[in-house]
Amino acid sequence: MCGIFGYIGERDVVEVLVAGLKRLQYRGYDSCGIAVLDGNELAIVKEAGRIERLEQTLSRYTFQAKVGIAHTRWATHGTPTPVNAHPHIDCQGTVSIVHNGVIDNFLPLREALLKRGHILRSETDTEVIAHLIEEELACAAEEDKAIAFLHAVRRAVQQLKGSYAIACLWEEAPGVIVAARHGSPLLLGVGNNEACVGSDLNAVLPLTKQVVLLNDGELALVTQTQVRLFDLEGNELPVKVHLMEWEIAEEDRAGFPTFMLKEIYEQPDRLRKILSLRCQGEAPPVFEELTMPPSQLIAFRRIIVQAAGTSWHAGLYGKYLFERYLRVPTDAEIASEFRYREPVLEQDTLVIAISQSGETADTLAGIRQARSRFVPVLSLCNVPGSTMTRESNAVIYLHAGPEIGVASTKAYTAQLAHLFLLTLHIGRLKWLLSQETINALLDEFRQLPDKMQRVLDEQESLVRECARTFLNARYFLYLARGINYPTALEGALKLKEVSYIHASGYPAGEFKHGPIALVDKDTPVVCIAPLDSVYEKMLANIQEVKARGSRLIVVTTEGNRDFDDTAEFIFTISPTHEDLTPLLTVLPLQLLAHHVAAMKGLDVDKPRNLAKSVTVE
Repeated sequence: MCGIFGYIGERDVVEVLVAGLKRLQYRGYDSCGIAVLDGNELAIVKEAGRIERLEQTLSRYTFQAKVGIAHTRWATHGTPTPVNAHPHIDCQGTVSIVHNGVIDNFLPLREALLKRGHILRSETDTEVIAHLIEEELACAAEEDKAIAFLHAVRRAVQQLKGSYAIACLWEEAPGVIVAARHGSPLLLGVGNNEACVGSDLNAVLPLTKQVVLLNDGELALVTQTQVRLFDLEGNELPVKVHLMEWEIAEEDRAGFPTFMLKEIYEQPDRLRKILSLRCQGEAPPVFEELTMPPSQLIAFRRIIVQAAGTSWHAGLYGKYLFERYLRVPTDAEIASEFRYREPVLEQDTLVIAISQSGETADTLAGIRQARSRFVPVLSLCNVPGSTMTRESNAVIYLHAGPEIGVASTKAYTAQLAHLFLLTLHIGRLKWLLSQETINALLDEFRQLPDKMQRVLDEQESLVRECARTFLNARYFLYLARGINYPTALEGALKLKEVSYIHASGYPAGEFKHGPIALVDKDTPVVCIAPLDSVYEKMLANIQEVKARGSRLIVVTTEGNRDFDDTAEFIFTISPTHEDLTPLLTVLPLQLLAHHVAAMKGLDVDKPRNLAKSVTVE
């Protein structure tokens, strides 16, 4: 869950490295550093804290360098200190390395290195890799320094267990970056007399759209003019360059105080883009990139959706749709549990994996487990070229655009939108939905962008007032029924992520079976109660909560007056089809989480202990 970047070329290396780190800082931001080859000598500058602090330190230096590597960290081994920050070096100080991932066997490796006389300075797992490379270089037989370096790295990583994406420098091969990956994302950018290495597209695309996607078990020898690929046995591999037309993440917040708020307000336009791509005229939804044949899509007798965090909440929404419209039994699995509980996977099962980044380690592990059982995987993903898109049988792109805020907002509604459209697509193929029904649902769907905009515009000031009122609450409860139960979970997660206030989401009917004991006069309870098929049941549950003296915040359909005398705050949405309400009811909850965190003076875009792309288990 760290960001790594490397550059070799004629530009100002430090400037390019810092710019790359800024585009990767949502992957980790507790410490950072760079290493450059200044002439033929390694120079390393690193700091605990944010990139701005590193920039201040770097302003005191002048380097004459054409190659460098950089890292922004989300700590796994060792606290965020300058000593534990990357890059790390070997005993001699001639090899430098940055790393994303976790080395599972670093303790025995560390003990063995110490017994052989190595001095390790940090608490990290990464440092052992630099020392292993040092040992392999000491016995290298190749005369070509670049090739010797590559094979030393190759032999070193063969000793590792776990996940890694690494980029390395060596003083004796000054025109070279060696990179390797296994289980953590890494790609290469190939430009005009320059090249780069990065954890994801955000860092690479500002330099070049020509991208080489590194696969597990591959190493790269990168120079200004050439990229060469090798496998772990030392065999050279063909290089395939991809043209990536993905949007570049905007560094500008466009007048918003945070990226999270900007991305909340981008959701209506993002849905309009999805509509333009997927719903052309009166035709059914279109998925041009979906390579899974219709005959296979209609043959599945069971669906398993596996995902993590916000994406899992979207998967729960998908479960409701698939069972209601497709009549296919569906399980929504937490990816980290799915992998380890020996799930029953049969040939008539479809596994759907959902991830914004396409690099979520737990979700990837679930994909690999399904594929190992010859069960097909369809992935919903936002990032082209990500590991998930390459390891799945088929993919549907979310078209949410780059999402910088760590707490996901627009990617979530893009996931809901695509699950809804996929349901219509398969329902038509299976002849379960008439064209008349599909047209009626699509008519409702086409109205959503304007309705989303209306919620954001009309509820903003009231949400701010609500946030101010409950700023110091210690605990929130979120309740809903039916297809909005995932919304309750998502609203609670958003509040926890950015405000650090504990919050829990529950099905309202289950609430009285234990959790209602938590309710008192100081507890804000957020009730999601649009006018839908379970509204009367939800109304009864709200009365149960109110009778215990809690403070009610209600999300309901505009025009509904049932809560005028009981709720402290009422957020309203425009009427829409019941199965589309989650795309509207989540909006005031996103705003509430944002405004509570902002009013508390917290860093909304970079919550403590969190990273955007969770690439470790």
